[in-house]
Amino acid sequence: MTGFRTVLRTGFRHGVHPAEEKGLTSHLPIRRMPYPAELILPLRQHAGKPAKLCVKVGDIVERGDKIAEADGYMSVPIHASAAGTVVGVELWPHPDGSMAEAVRIEVAQYAPHVPRPRLVPHWEGLTAEQVVKAVQEAGVVGLGGAAFPTHVKLAPPKEFPVHTLIINGAECEPYLTSDHRTMVEYPERVHFGVRVMMHAIGVRRCVIGVERNKPDAIEALRRTMPTDLDVTILPLTVKYPQGAEKMLIHAVTGVEVASGKLPVTAGVVVQNVGSVAAIAEVFETGLPLVERIVTISGHGLRKPANLIVPVGARLRDVLAFCDGVTPDAAEVIVGGPMMGLAQANLDAPVVKGTSGVVVLEKSETRSAKVYPCVHCGKCVDACPVFLNPSLLGDLARVQQYEKMAALHLADCMLCGSCAYVCPSNIPLAQLFQASKVALRRATAAVA
Repeated sequence: MTGFRTVLRTGFRHGVHPAEEKGLTSHLPIRRMPYPAELILPLRQHAGKPAKLCVKVGDIVERGDKIAEADGYMSVPIHASAAGTVVGVELWPHPDGSMAEAVRIEVAQYAPHVPRPRLVPHWEGLTAEQVVKAVQEAGVVGLGGAAFPTHVKLAPPKEFPVHTLIINGAECEPYLTSDHRTMVEYPERVHFGVRVMMHAIGVRRCVIGVERNKPDAIEALRRTMPTDLDVTILPLTVKYPQGAEKMLIHAVTGVEVASGKLPVTAGVVVQNVGSVAAIAEVFETGLPLVERIVTISGHGLRKPANLIVPVGARLRDVLAFCDGVTPDAAEVIVGGPMMGLAQANLDAPVVKGTSGVVVLEKSETRSAKVYPCVHCGKCVDACPVFLNPSLLGDLARVQQYEKMAALHLADCMLCGSCAYVCPSNIPLAQLFQASKVALRRATAAVA
């Protein structure tokens, strides 16, 4: 532990300290939201190739039935979150702001949801390869927001030997407490998921990093820690974006992942604590990933909560279950306020990567007025990966994307620290996100 304490004195350089606002829900036990009348299941709910439709209008499905198959290795299937009837396959508003092909299921109001044969096998006795396959078939993805297919992380390339599994329990985004409550209420499930992941990856050491503002979670994990595994619960400095992969790796190991490289090149695999608990749950219940824990919070919400929400529930139905929004509500964000996406349509559904829904009041939102950059350097001091957001922003406005790429735009994690401190209210993170899309399109066009 000596090495950990030495690293912990500095954690990582730069970053910001936004108001946490976690007190709205950090003390609230997880509750279950009833099934709404209709579920919307987009085929694109993960990084990689969207799932391939395998049902048609009129089909009757049970909870856990596959409605879309994985289309290749970098893809996972989508499963019905409740019993019902497929009433539509159409383009539907997606939380990312686009329109996506989705399956509409009319939920059977009085379906008994009787026990059914396991769709996910018991994990005992499975080889590492069989565990990886079962996790893919269960549709498990990263639940921290990026929705990267979890089975891919469980099978790192052989040329990069992994020595440590790092579990991300930082949850540094303001308002969000779904991971916090998972660790407090289901610590045994977290440790079971760690056991499965360590077996699949073939590592003997695991570190669970939790920010110090969650002492009850740290205590719960330590109290239930298995005695036959090398697991360390590591309290982390409270700073945003502590939960970013490269920041967490540096805080835990003192190793800095090189520009343009993946964590596996440093000998580690990082997994969100919610995803670890999800792995445990699918092996416990035999059901695929059909629901997730979501923080519904914000000063613009009448009754904040931590809810188990069926994947596919529309945002308006989730907010209605929390008694709706206040008269001063001005903006609904999927995710946290730093990296989340403001919603233009509340018919968009909760997807696998939806960690939270935050309702902001007018006084909490920033003016749309943007002023010229004054080159104060605050964004440079805030950037945790040592970019020059001011210069990159200037280049983005004149569409000099190739120059941005040369200045390491790819290393930008879109954490929003630069935009948060900008006195000119320049939407730097949004500019960089659009620039990344433009670069991908340009690269694809050349190829």
